[in-house]
Amino acid sequence: MIELHKDGGLWTVTLNRPDKANSLTGAMLTELAQIAESATEARALILTGKGKVFSAGADLDEARAGLATSDLWERLSGAIARLPCLTIAALNGTLAGGAMGMVLACDLRLAVPGARFFYPVMKLGFLPQPSDPARMTALIGPARTRLILMAGQKITADEALTFGLVDSLVPQEKLLATARDWAADTCAANPAAATGIAALCGKTVG
Repeated sequence: MIELHKDGGLWTVTLNRPDKANSLTGAMLTELAQIAESATEARALILTGKGKVFSAGADLDEARAGLATSDLWERLSGAIARLPCLTIAALNGTLAGGAMGMVLACDLRLAVPGARFFYPVMKLGFLPQPSDPARMTALIGPARTRLILMAGQKITADEALTFGLVDSLVPQEKLLATARDWAADTCAANPAAATGIAALCGKTVG
């Protein structure tokens, strides 16, 4: 349900459970975290999904059994945030719930125009993962973060672009090509220079 493709220094990780809206099980989260933790030699990492939804968040059955409050979510987002390489979320569709964390941890985000964004933790009676509100606030500001987390609003792709939650909207057929283009300079650069620029841009790695 998780696919990893390596093309030199470019790693592409794909959520492949489209029949379940790419909802995430504990096993999938563990595998994603292990990939992120092992990607220290990657030059760039692209995170994407199959189908019309990037991820609906936690698998409902497993969420009821405790996955919704598992530390696996924080393990995954922390591992992505600490990577020295360029990380790009190429959102093939709607992003919901706990899946928001791994995307917020990426350096760059692009999405298809039909994507929607929502994080209904309060309605479901849970707290968001600890790092998610801070990362969201850094991207879109406190009021818009409250709009999503407290007012429970579903944000359109156009609104997400205006807010700064995503950096570009790209047609589905150009999504991965655009992500690869964004990664090309980093993959071709001297690794020390790429890591140094990342640090100057405020990225904490390691």
